[in-house]
Amino acid sequence: MKSTRLPGKVLLPLVGHSVLWHTLSRCAAIGDDVIVCCAIPVGSECDAIADEAERAGAMVSRGSEDDVLSRYLTAAKDTDAEVIMRVTSDCPVIDPGICAEVLRARAAANADYACNNMPRGWPHGLDCEAFTHAALERAAALATAPDEREHVTPWLRNDPSVSRVHVSGPNAELAKHRWTLDFPEDYAFFEALFNVLPAPEHEAGFDNILAAVESCPEISTLNAHRYPETA
Repeated sequence: MKSTRLPGKVLLPLVGHSVLWHTLSRCAAIGDDVIVCCAIPVGSECDAIADEAERAGAMVSRGSEDDVLSRYLTAAKDTDAEVIMRVTSDCPVIDPGICAEVLRARAAANADYACNNMPRGWPHGLDCEAFTHAALERAAALATAPDEREHVTPWLRNDPSVSRVHVSGPNAELAKHRWTLDFPEDYAFFEALFNVLPAPEHEAGFDNILAAVESCPEISTLNAHRYPETA
């Protein structure tokens, strides 16, 4: 709710639902054994997010606003999750199939950590990370830098003790696309995009979205100047 670039951004409407609803609905489609948990800060100012997450069918876990790493660990404990996938709530076109691929890659390699953006080969906004509960516990115990606590996974992405696996995107050129919500221009992009996606919009996958922006290139011009800035 306190985003300085676009306050309350996850509650903005997109074709009759909130940005958060779209994100959580897509997360629920990752697999039958998935528990979707919205990890939000404590405090009454975020009650509206908690209410919307529950309307979308997700669990709610609440923790520190600034120490998001500890908030994730709280959510992992609340859900009794052995493996945690991190998807940020400002990505309303996150692709469940790509997320499932990252989960499978982690399991196949028995790795502590897996992701799809080291290096980038997918549009920005399809980013996801998966890690074990044990690895998250280690990160929470050993990460000390402020950015490691705020951004959850820097320690997991960099510490030499962590085993990792990466799911590559189709090509690095796709990384030029910006499909995430940080600025008013990003919201204009999503409004235009959702107006041309086939219904139901929350089921449109990566291929559908790429086809839409390639057939209507003017949509991508709405926020192209913001790349590669992130929240």
